[in-house]
Amino acid sequence: MRTTPIGLAMLNDERPHVHQRNEVENMAILNRWAEVLRGRLGNADGSAPQIIVGDETVKSVRTAQTVGEQLRRAGCRTIVMVYNVWNFPFLVWPFLNTVGRAVPVLSLSNNSGAYPGNVGMFATDGALRQTGLRSHRIIGDVEDETTQVKVVEWLRGAQAVANLRNEVYGLYGGHSMGMETGFFHLVPTIKALGTTVYQIDQFWVIERMNMVDGGEVRAGRMWLEQLLGDRLLYDGVILTPDRLEAQLRLYLAIRELNEENGFDYCGIKGQRELTEYICIADVAEMLLNDPYDWNGPKEPTVCATEGDAYAAVTMQLLKYVSGGLPSLFMDLRLYHPDRDVWDLCNSGQHASWFATRSDDARANFARIHFHPALALYFKAGGASVEFDAAPGPLTFARLALWDDRPYLVIATGEVLELPEAERRAINAQTNETWPHVHARLHCSYDEMVDIFPCNHVHATPGDQVQSLVQLAEIVGITPVVLGGTKTVSHKPIWERVGP
Repeated sequence: MRTTPIGLAMLNDERPHVHQRNEVENMAILNRWAEVLRGRLGNADGSAPQIIVGDETVKSVRTAQTVGEQLRRAGCRTIVMVYNVWNFPFLVWPFLNTVGRAVPVLSLSNNSGAYPGNVGMFATDGALRQTGLRSHRIIGDVEDETTQVKVVEWLRGAQAVANLRNEVYGLYGGHSMGMETGFFHLVPTIKALGTTVYQIDQFWVIERMNMVDGGEVRAGRMWLEQLLGDRLLYDGVILTPDRLEAQLRLYLAIRELNEENGFDYCGIKGQRELTEYICIADVAEMLLNDPYDWNGPKEPTVCATEGDAYAAVTMQLLKYVSGGLPSLFMDLRLYHPDRDVWDLCNSGQHASWFATRSDDARANFARIHFHPALALYFKAGGASVEFDAAPGPLTFARLALWDDRPYLVIATGEVLELPEAERRAINAQTNETWPHVHARLHCSYDEMVDIFPCNHVHATPGDQVQSLVQLAEIVGITPVVLGGTKTVSHKPIWERVGP
């Protein structure tokens, strides 16, 4: 998975007779933090961000510039300022101006009475905030488990920011069916997150489908036929081997175009051009979001159905805070008040990984059916992917706008495993040929109805609330946490005094 280097630096006392005595201990603390982070920041695919440690503490203007240049040249896009002793606060500026002020900054201090890192942290970080820089603060010992978790949560959010800032969203065909909540609102998105969009007409995709390797397409079909067996429900009309191969051609064409154009994440409009004249995009979208295909393990590529740009951005952020796990895309389809259960489903693109949350495709596809697509909506045919998501905790999120100002809605919840008869009864009320997530959100139905910004909701495994909150705060987006399951006890200072 794509990562960006993280820089660690420590400000020190300018007086030679002081820093000559504490340099060894300070560097030991700095290197111990690097060791801890290297052990805790691994991603799902085995990758990890590079941790760069300043060669010495910052104790003069020249050392500030030298260490800053070292981290800048190493490509650091996130900075952790570690505080262990009193320091001279003004030295932060020649350091940070050399690295670049646009990077997320964490001020991380001990809580020692003998060596007042706290005092240096408050003085220095206060100087940063005077200029409008949105920093975060954590206080605790390097060996403290709670402190380590807080730092890792912050770094997951900061990595998401640093990665997304330099990415381009590949939009194949535009937002679908006039869903304006899925439009890529250029100015507020670039100002907050840095990412931009490049739109390619679906005609280009269709032409590329005709150029992909036929042998590769057949290999993909045979892989799916072997995995699914009699759960691949060919009907000779809507779902045929040729229609399935068209869906696989779409998958391969999008992969090739993403690579050629440098798209790290994408969205496919689908309706109506593809769904009425070429094929339904469900299988292609599933495979893009999955961590494997017939050629083995791969990195999930976020792909949003219906060209929903803010779905794609949200899913990309969720991918990064989770360490590279697949992200879900769902409709808020039907609420069952007697059970306090949401049936979240759409015609689409749930990564098959969510069937069991396994990296083994065989385990997941054992619970999956491919149905003929609904001819009423999808005249061109192909397979609809059907399964129920495996039980377990999820973090839900959605990026949205209020009067052109971005905000991020966040909630926790869980996927339930329902008794078979109950599961079938619930699915029959919507569509039995689509994927379903039977979810209990940790917020009230009324709060969800009143606050949630659109029809599409997204999720990632586990509890990622704090990383998402801090991610939002880093870029100046208001986090709106539903249900109060993970308390955000205060508003950051820039929200209290800002316009």
